[in-house]
Amino acid sequence: MEKFSFIAHMPDEPGSLHRAAEIIKKYDGNINRIQFDRRIDPGTVFYEVTADAESYSRITRDLADIGYLQTSLKPLDFLKFCVYLPHQPGALYEFLSYTTSAGANIAGIDFDDRGQYPDRLTVSLNLEQSAVVNKLLDQLKSRYRLEIIEYDKTGKHLDDTVFYVRYAQEVRDLIGESEEAFILSFLADTNHIAQDLMARGCDPRQVFESVLATGRTMNATTGNGFYADVQQFCITDKTTLFCFQVPCGGSIFLIRTPDEMVMIDTGYGIYHNDILAMLSRYDVGEMKKLSRIVVTHADADHYGASGYFSVPVLMHEDTLEITRRNNRAYGSRSEDSVLEAFYTRMINQFSRFRTPPAITCFSRPSGTTRGIFPVIGTIHIGDLDLEVLDGLGGHTCGQVFLYSRLYGLLFAADSVINFGSLTKERADYSSLAAFLVTSVNVDSERAKQERKALLGLALETDQELAKSGRRCLICGGHGAVSVLENGKLVAYGKIERYEAGNPA
Repeated sequence: MEKFSFIAHMPDEPGSLHRAAEIIKKYDGNINRIQFDRRIDPGTVFYEVTADAESYSRITRDLADIGYLQTSLKPLDFLKFCVYLPHQPGALYEFLSYTTSAGANIAGIDFDDRGQYPDRLTVSLNLEQSAVVNKLLDQLKSRYRLEIIEYDKTGKHLDDTVFYVRYAQEVRDLIGESEEAFILSFLADTNHIAQDLMARGCDPRQVFESVLATGRTMNATTGNGFYADVQQFCITDKTTLFCFQVPCGGSIFLIRTPDEMVMIDTGYGIYHNDILAMLSRYDVGEMKKLSRIVVTHADADHYGASGYFSVPVLMHEDTLEITRRNNRAYGSRSEDSVLEAFYTRMINQFSRFRTPPAITCFSRPSGTTRGIFPVIGTIHIGDLDLEVLDGLGGHTCGQVFLYSRLYGLLFAADSVINFGSLTKERADYSSLAAFLVTSVNVDSERAKQERKALLGLALETDQELAKSGRRCLICGGHGAVSVLENGKLVAYGKIERYEAGNPA
């Protein structure tokens, strides 16, 4: 027995759901999930069933025979026009006979004989084939005076009676043309998280809009829309640290020495070309000096561009496993969450995630600890030695932290973030993820433990460095590099704005 999913598009009439259930029952299929909401789309129903392969084949065959099985979500043509009808009984009935025979779905109709245009009927139609549009127009033009107001073949002006077709077209606009099977699967997955979040009191339309807003925001901040907030710090006479806050997602860190450069986190893959252009502006664009990339955790905004570089990538073994399973909640109490699994697939698709060709995993804990964190390796970069600390799995399993007590550096990934340093645009984008997964941490209690222990480590380091007048720089996964002031994170040093559209 296997679990299968499919989408049915049924006539909006009594008995349709019962007829489909009868077919599933006939072949001993067990319905695991069903979702239908007239407020979203009056004819689309989502199913997951358990059956053997032969029974599932017969179920889908019978559903297809009665026109219920949906195998495509190609954009419909949208046609809006005015037609002038004679004032006589049956005029509207005769007109509608033409639209019905053409298989047109009326999205809107407007007529008032006491209005400004008493003989004019305005009609909006959704049609499946361009050939049908031409045939219908030829029929109507030979019978009525006709004025075309709008004819759209992109699917962007469809009304809410074909909500899922319109949604699928917007997904195509974000990721490019894709196989119908992928689009249908993506739609079914989005519907599944909408169903989950509806049970928690959320508006289903907000779910679909948040998914689209995630992709739109990324796309809008590439090319001339790309920007970053940049900080530079001289760590030693030979070593410089750069922090690049890109528009969406995590910060990118670069450590430059005379002999090499090491990148810590890469940002989204969709920003790769923009990032290379930015690095050139700051005289760190000589990629042949890039020797390694260190990935703090598996989220696409920290890891997704690593496959665009041809250098070794260092990460935790659980980060590699998350990549293989395509589920950021792997290894946590949230592993079976529909929300987490969908979000991982969605964000990887929108952000153009690319897996690196050469991966090296850190060692397992050997017994050495730094506070509550096991030490699982050391990274040597010029005259810096950074301890690799194994996290507790609060934000994601496999998240690591990098630490130098001697030079006062703590790369805290997404366990310590100066939220006050985030711009409104970055905060708004981050809120989309928080809404779609309800919490960005796969284990909130462990996340609290990690944050408390890391801040304690930073404070302890600050106290040791005080004699030399230096500070512990906290490099959070998002926001500005910061220091602790009276227990609060405060942005440290100068922050410079880089704008791709500004050549200065």
